[in-house]
Amino acid sequence: MSTDSTFDSRVFDVTGMTCGHCKAAVEEEVGAVKGVNLVVATPATGKVVVEGTNINEAEVRAAVAEAGYQVV
Repeated sequence: MSTDSTFDSRVFDVTGMTCGHCKAAVEEEVGAVKGVNLVVATPATGKVVVEGTNINEAEVRAAVAEAGYQVV
């Protein structure tokens, strides 16, 4: 899948999230991405739900990395 694609709703698998701090860090960084209206990170499952309008996938991946985690 191209990381230059855009989307309105997607679930990402993210490695390394283990606690509430992890959740907050990912939600803060991804929430700052243009077009994002909702971010819900769940450390127990490693899932991050991202919703909004015309969101750039590469920017979401970069935001997750900035928080210290990796999209798989």
